[in-house]
Amino acid sequence: MQYTVAALYQFSEISDPDSRRDQLLAICRARQLRGTFILATEGINGTVAGADEDVTAVIRHIESWPEISQLEVKYSYSDSQSFSRMKVKVKDEIVSMGRTDVDPRSDVGTYVEPEDWNELISRQDILVVDTRNSFEVNLGRFQGAVDPQTTNFRQFPEWADRIASEPNRPKAVAMYCTGGIRCEKATAYMRQLGFDDVFHLKGGILRYLEQTPKDQSLWEGECFVFDDRVSLEHGLVKGNHALCYGCQRPISPSDRQSPLFEDGVSCPACHDSLSEIDRGRYRERQRQITLAAARGTRHIRDDAASAAAQITS
Repeated sequence: MQYTVAALYQFSEISDPDSRRDQLLAICRARQLRGTFILATEGINGTVAGADEDVTAVIRHIESWPEISQLEVKYSYSDSQSFSRMKVKVKDEIVSMGRTDVDPRSDVGTYVEPEDWNELISRQDILVVDTRNSFEVNLGRFQGAVDPQTTNFRQFPEWADRIASEPNRPKAVAMYCTGGIRCEKATAYMRQLGFDDVFHLKGGILRYLEQTPKDQSLWEGECFVFDDRVSLEHGLVKGNHALCYGCQRPISPSDRQSPLFEDGVSCPACHDSLSEIDRGRYRERQRQITLAAARGTRHIRDDAASAAAQITS
């Protein structure tokens, strides 16, 4: 079976997200979908995976809400289910910047379509900014892009404040992220700081990798995604990275060849920081996963998306 994976979001006024939660969760479970949705008064964000017709039905349900008019949806595909459970959460923000005064619904940067992105970021007068976390940037980025060196999106305003206070601050800024939601909110903050020429990649890296031929691409590396596939390449095919379940960071093929790598336990980045108690717990978890695989079942554990969300929240 091929699974359809839909990543979606929209900043929109949802006055009572709690009233939407239970119905959305019930529909997803009835359709045997897995993934995570986040609802807030500022909109909806999430990723869901399952049979194509079931994913389509849930998206149609969300689009039927009177608050939803321009849902941003990106599709990709996987040979296995990318999530282990279905969750619908209500939070203060659909992407956690920690600044409730930032409202992309009222003022935001200019959308740039993937086919126009190369020309924009090749300009000499523009600062290209990756609004993702550093562990994501390390897997891949656009040529010449700046890494703000954040470990979660809540740190982005502090970096932006420093840039805004520089005497020779950039005249124009182009921002991007995985699917478009973080860079959209980031452009709203940059506009709030007084930047006039602010742009963001519509549909994010995922749409760019889907639509841009590799021989015309300015993307280098792979794109981290918040599910069990871990990373994607051009054409949205699965990349070469896996996830370390000791530290929840992506690991490369060379990392897995290291003597410091132990499947399900540690990688070169976290090997020296884990306690023996943690190692024991992780080894037992990996043993249970191996036993479940031998029985032809899937072990219920925190999936890659949930683990990564803990890093980015």
